[in-house]
Amino acid sequence: MEIIKYPDEENFNAAVDVDDPLLVLVSHDGERIIASQIDDGFEHHILLKKAGFPETDIDKYFRLVVNKGGADWVFLFPENHELFKLGNRIIPPALKKLGYDVPIEIPKRYKNCISSF
Repeated sequence: MEIIKYPDEENFNAAVDVDDPLLVLVSHDGERIIASQIDDGFEHHILLKKAGFPETDIDKYFRLVVNKGGADWVFLFPENHELFKLGNRIIPPALKKLGYDVPIEIPKRYKNCISSF
């Protein structure tokens, strides 16, 4: 699994040490994690581009905001339970690779996108 810590490992680790919120992208195939402190990445599609990938590839990644208190999953695929099931398999081990063994939640504002969640 490729782990990209933006802008670099030192700055990323400093953010983790003080529990700053992180933007995390996990590829749908589970092969890549891109993560940054929220102020370095700004938004998930911007982080993707800053890390050297086309921002148009954003729909190939699960998007999360993470800190030691938990992970908010930005789940924007209405009624697509295959992606939901896939995310539940791929996201937890990816977060553990970053040192986070935290509950994953879909905030209420995103649950409204899912008709039978």
